[in-house]
Amino acid sequence: MNSIFSKIISGQLSSFKIAEDNKHFAFLDINPNSIGHTLCVTKKQVDKFLDLTEDEYLDLMAFSRKVAKAIEKSVPCNRVSLSVIGLEVPHVHVHLIPVKNMDEATFKVKIKLSDKKMREIANLIKSNF
Repeated sequence: MNSIFSKIISGQLSSFKIAEDNKHFAFLDINPNSIGHTLCVTKKQVDKFLDLTEDEYLDLMAFSRKVAKAIEKSVPCNRVSLSVIGLEVPHVHVHLIPVKNMDEATFKVKIKLSDKKMREIANLIKSNF
């Protein structure tokens, strides 16, 4: 069964796309911890990151690093944190979260942004990718 991320990748569901290559897709999280919170996913639906081959894992990390560098140039933050949790969606994904404090990294604090603001942020990060 296709995950929600597979539906985003295929275009069945809309997203605020940041970047993509032949194996990966990056888009803003619609329930962000902070401005610029981005998800990097594999186009191939795999449930757990430990189920990826070593090469697939390394490729995902390299793609995520490129996206994180673009976030760092685009969003004021102390650092871009990386988290791999994967409990809510059975599809490997990396959270890249621009943080100023630990609360933003805990997933306990969420922010609401308008579609217009999400589009602006996505375009800014995309321009720095």
